[in-house]
Amino acid sequence: MSDEFDATEPFGDDHEGHDDHHGRDGHDGHDHEAHGPDPLPGVDATDLHAAVDEIAAALHAYVDSATGVRAEFGAHEADEDPRVLAVESRLSTLNAALYDLVHERLGMHSDLTGLSWDDDTADDHGDDTSSAEPDTFHLGFLVWPPDGPSDESMDSVLGMIDAGGEAITQRLTDAGFQVSEWGASRSVPVLFDDTEDDE
Repeated sequence: MSDEFDATEPFGDDHEGHDDHHGRDGHDGHDHEAHGPDPLPGVDATDLHAAVDEIAAALHAYVDSATGVRAEFGAHEADEDPRVLAVESRLSTLNAALYDLVHERLGMHSDLTGLSWDDDTADDHGDDTSSAEPDTFHLGFLVWPPDGPSDESMDSVLGMIDAGGEAITQRLTDAGFQVSEWGASRSVPVLFDDTEDDE
């Protein structure tokens, strides 16, 4: 059983500023050319491949740990075994490090750790979206001013939320959903046209 990784070893930087991907000045290096509108040829992908190799090694270590622990304990106990949790924590850290590296080198916001099942599995769960009606979804924030000195003001919060809304919209579109409207507002709700008139 393999337990060669130190799950406490630090990897990657904080994710501050990742929601703001418009390249505004003063936001965690988003004025770097990697975050610009121009193509980025000639990127050295050596470090990116090395990060993927580390994740692959950690996945193999997880399989070794999981099968070894499962041979000793029941499924629930195996889920909570410290050896399994340590490798899972290591994988989470490595995934975050890869996200940061892709963001730093390519200016992209990778979505590599989500879970999805094929269409047959989705049908088994009764999630048939072919004839579904549109619905509205809401995300609200109650934001207090900073306790101490800050480079940001309350006026900047709307821009941050707007940037987050654009990122969410892009993720929904990439997943095949159609987002006809979205918006961000301060102190008042965002209202959309009534869709019930469509027949």
